[in-house]
Amino acid sequence: MEMTAFIKETRDAGFKKTKKKVPNELKSDEVFIQVLATSICGTDVHIYKWDQWSQGRIKPPLTVGHEFCGKVLAVGSDVKDVSVGDTVSAETHIICGTCEFCKRGEFHICENTKIIGVDTDGCFAEFARMPAHNLIVNNSNIDPKYLSIQEPLGNAMHTMMHFDIVDKTVAVVGCGPIGLMGVNIAKAVGSKKIIAIEINDYRIKLAKELGAHVVINPLKEDVIKRVMEETDGKGVDVVTEFSGNKTAIEQSFKYIKPGGNMSLLGIVPSNVEIDLSNDIVFKGISIYGVVGRLMFKTWDQVTLMVQSGKLDLEKIVTHTFPLDQMEEAMAVMISGNSGKVVLIP
Repeated sequence: MEMTAFIKETRDAGFKKTKKKVPNELKSDEVFIQVLATSICGTDVHIYKWDQWSQGRIKPPLTVGHEFCGKVLAVGSDVKDVSVGDTVSAETHIICGTCEFCKRGEFHICENTKIIGVDTDGCFAEFARMPAHNLIVNNSNIDPKYLSIQEPLGNAMHTMMHFDIVDKTVAVVGCGPIGLMGVNIAKAVGSKKIIAIEINDYRIKLAKELGAHVVINPLKEDVIKRVMEETDGKGVDVVTEFSGNKTAIEQSFKYIKPGGNMSLLGIVPSNVEIDLSNDIVFKGISIYGVVGRLMFKTWDQVTLMVQSGKLDLEKIVTHTFPLDQMEEAMAVMISGNSGKVVLIP
């Protein structure tokens, strides 16, 4: 039996639509899944473009994609917590369970992590095979296209919720799809003032719709000056960084409040210059590096938030395409004029 899948076939740009064997031969701890919806991640764009990072990491041929919602069709002999018929999504970090970090419960920084759709076959396909340990059983009454974005929503949740943002002033730096989720989370939990920083007009408008009280465009305004004006000269309580932009990060150290907190998710391609003494030590700020999701604390937070109805998921998911229209979907994602882009097999 064969299925349609999109693969990184060779070491060059693009994905190839192909037919490949359905992955229904299970190990005892694995689950066979029909993919109901799968969303495009920035990581998928890196692999599609075949940039420097993906050239050093990806080993073709590989079925790409890692964000999804699906229906369980079969389970391995040792699987206890997932049943046939369940609607599931997946934590995409496959961990070893035996390294120093796993043994002390810090699974998100497992030193032997493998990522679905990066190191192992993923879900840009009609069917997928996943370790049962990685699966999250969903509320099947929620539209699969919204359930498919829970993995990146977990990135946003981890970034936003590590520090207390309730009744705080929060800067959301970079409003790509995950930053937009961050804006919406801040609105849902009751941040006092949400200041978004973004250059793309489409995403500026979307950030406002998702709850930003103020949106600053660094191409048109002095970010540091505006943030200080918006906070009565005090600066923001919490900076949440999604952009990976060197200048944006350097500026954030100037407008964070003394005693403030900073969560960093964005990946920076070049070194960042920081006045360590004046902007960190003498300000007494705390900095947290965000890796994936806390397993499985973050997933519990995501599940509760999605089921609460407090998130504007219909605004976060801006485009839906059939899986066959991968090229069109990728073009929209790469344009920057989108929130989350979802594919339906």
